Amino acid sequence: MKKVFLAAFSFILLLLISCTAKNVNQENQYKSFKPGEIWLDTDGNPINAHGGGVLFHEGTYYWYGEYKGDSTYRNPNPNVAGWECYRTEAGGVSCYSSKDLYNWKFEGKVLEPDTVNIGSDLHPSKVLERPKVIYNEKTKKFVMWLHVDSDDYWKASAGVATCDSPAGKFNYIGSMHPNGQISRDMTLYKDDDKRAYLLYSSEGNATLYISLLTDDYLQHSGRYTRNFPEKYREAPAVFKHNNKFYLISSGCTGWDPNKAEYAMADSLLGQWTALNNPCRGVDAEKTYYSQSTFALPVNGKKDTYIAMFDKWNKTDLIASRYVWLPVSFNSDSLVINWADEWSY
Repeated sequence: MKKVFLAAFSFILLLLISCTAKNVNQENQYKSFKPGEIWLDTDGNPINAHGGGVLFHEGTYYWYGEYKGDSTYRNPNPNVAGWECYRTEAGGVSCYSSKDLYNWKFEGKVLEPDTVNIGSDLHPSKVLERPKVIYNEKTKKFVMWLHVDSDDYWKASAGVATCDSPAGKFNYIGSMHPNGQISRDMTLYKDDDKRAYLLYSSEGNATLYISLLTDDYLQHSGRYTRNFPEKYREAPAVFKHNNKFYLISSGCTGWDPNKAEYAMADSLLGQWTALNNPCRGVDAEKTYYSQSTFALPVNGKKDTYIAMFDKWNKTDLIASRYVWLPVSFNSDSLVINWADEWSY
């Protein structure tokens, strides 16, 4: 009897050790970035946060992105016949948390789809893209902006939602045409003076608007600029370095990759100078077969930034991957070099 008990105890102990070792391994499985490779969360599942952005708050990074469903289809709507409009049902916005930017824990969906009301912006038949979140110190609210659209991309609006915590359930407020113009691909930027800006493709994607938000980050102040008219730039990603602003964007070729471009300015609402392709290395002319989504400053690392790209798989969108690459500078010139593997 004692031998049976000892054997059972030993088996349970080994099982516990194995499970603990597995959890520790999963939670610390990455020590570097491997652009374009499958990226698993701490539960061992592929990260599902496409077209996303990252917020740093109180020692933790939060990655928000489009939660893609596992069924991709080409939209039969005649209004999108001019391009390959592959899509999945809108699955809401996902959130992942990390201390080191390598290993990410799935926090769940922070903006849930509305499966009941077909007229809702959040209904699965609609489009939810490029969510970005910033924190408002005055209101103590986390504010999310995202591209909200109809399945034929004719609604072309900007939606806004708020929450009291970074990984809680966001309350959807509604959508709008900011400054009276349509809005598609977008990003958010919060400056050192706590002012926040929405950058979005408008006028049929021909022009990029930069709009100052109100102090609560929920509306547009009425101050905005029109940039790069008739240049057809989308997928904006912006950051600040040495008191200059850098804006990375892509051309408009649907899901297919194209050459990135960057621009510089002394202020967000100032004059932007369009420059060249910052990418270097193999497939740089196709932006490594990916598209920009966000520019991330690494907390506590001076002059350290990560250029975040999505490597879209248009016929299987849930299988799209992530290309995160280091940003470097040659004087004021922006350079993004390809690396098979790297760490900051």
